[in-house]
Amino acid sequence: MRILGLILSIFVFVSCLNDKNSPLAYQPIVVDTTTVVTPINPSTPTTPATNCSPDTVYFHQTILPLITSNCAMSGCHDAISKKDGVILTDYTNIMREVKVSSPASSDLYKCLIETGEDRMPPAPAAEFSLANKGLVLKWIQQGAKNNSCSASSATCDTTAVSFSATVFPTLKTYCTGCHSGTTPSAGIDLNSHAAVKVYAANGKLMGSINHAVGYIPMPSSTSKLGTCEISQIKAWIAEGTLNN
Repeated sequence: MRILGLILSIFVFVSCLNDKNSPLAYQPIVVDTTTVVTPINPSTPTTPATNCSPDTVYFHQTILPLITSNCAMSGCHDAISKKDGVILTDYTNIMREVKVSSPASSDLYKCLIETGEDRMPPAPAAEFSLANKGLVLKWIQQGAKNNSCSASSATCDTTAVSFSATVFPTLKTYCTGCHSGTTPSAGIDLNSHAAVKVYAANGKLMGSINHAVGYIPMPSSTSKLGTCEISQIKAWIAEGTLNN
């Protein structure tokens, strides 16, 4: 009788496994692959997107070149001089001067809107334009992210290029921090169309931004304009360096 009971129990159990409505029935494991969470190192830039948002201020395309060309020169806030103990050469160090919880209270922004001797960069260097001060503040307001976005060759517009809307803003971001004011670096002033046209005509502008052999690499030997920006400046020169 015990053996018969055992056999009946096994039969009932197997029947339940084969019954889809039974709580004992086998249910396949479903893995959710719709969401993938990847930890992000704050010192590592996010992957550049194909299409950049016009409402987003990108650290690597706007903030870093603005800060390094205006503030991180020798004698100021580079890694060697570190004036007042401040280094502004990279994201980690720049973030030490940023207060995301109160953007307008960030030292990085406050020093730009100061006047007199407290203003940064100090005279005789040119002060940040209102537009560039606004970009720094907006970047902090957007979370001061270590973000990056470069236009791809497919989205880079080299047909509607003008000096005022394309070339000069690029130079303002990457170059005029050093090459402007009463004592521009190496005596090269890039703060006007007339001055830029001279260096475009003699080939030094393209040679430097392309990091070509025989030219001083600009913005620096470790930093280079994006492919799109270089292509746009090249297109502007090819069209006659117009003051448009």
